[in-house]
Amino acid sequence: MEVLHVDCDHCIARGPACDDCVITVLMGQPAGKVDLDSDERAALSALAEQGLVPPLRLVPHLHPARLASEPTARQNYA
Repeated sequence: MEVLHVDCDHCIARGPACDDCVITVLMGQPAGKVDLDSDERAALSALAEQGLVPPLRLVPHLHPARLASEPTARQNYA
């Protein structure tokens, strides 16, 4: 069973999107992480699709492997 780790502290939509996020609507601002299993995610999605709760607004902050402007080892400088 796949678990989704919702960490509001690392969500880049935090602030502007919090008031319209299912986590905040149902739980208030959580202190720490919230884990949602696949059944819980399916239930929240079904409720959101019917307009009963807002959708999950989580946008996790991902660290890029490298910037597009950085050279790679394979580039030829000749």
